Amino acid sequence: MTALGLLAGLVALPFGAHVALSDAAVVFHRFPWGPGGALTLGNVILHTGGSMDETTLTYACRAGLTRGERVRLGDHERAHVLQYLALGPLFLPMYFACGGIHHGNRFEQAADRYALTGRGWWPWPRPEPGPGQTRG
Repeated sequence: MTALGLLAGLVALPFGAHVALSDAAVVFHRFPWGPGGALTLGNVILHTGGSMDETTLTYACRAGLTRGERVRLGDHERAHVLQYLALGPLFLPMYFACGGIHHGNRFEQAADRYALTGRGWWPWPRPEPGPGQTRG
């Protein structure tokens, strides 16, 4: 996926994209194609804007489940980079099996949680300990 992201970014350079290192990834800013926002492919982020410091509404907020909840785009996409690092080629099939680009997708929920709190990028949180148990 990283190679595919790099290829897409390199193809975009003559069309106005520029490259930077940010948020644990190679970022191609001003990526000229797509609906807007960012797409993470392995350790590459294809971003239609100019800065990963832009803020965006969380998926829950866009779905009307919360109000006014915004996150730094770079933090959200960094969570996806970490998910790719953990899952490798399984990331995309698992991402789409969980619903794709949708507020109900565990991967997007985890990325928003990570962007809001700095914790919890893994899409399957450990269950809370039961009575008399501790989390170790």
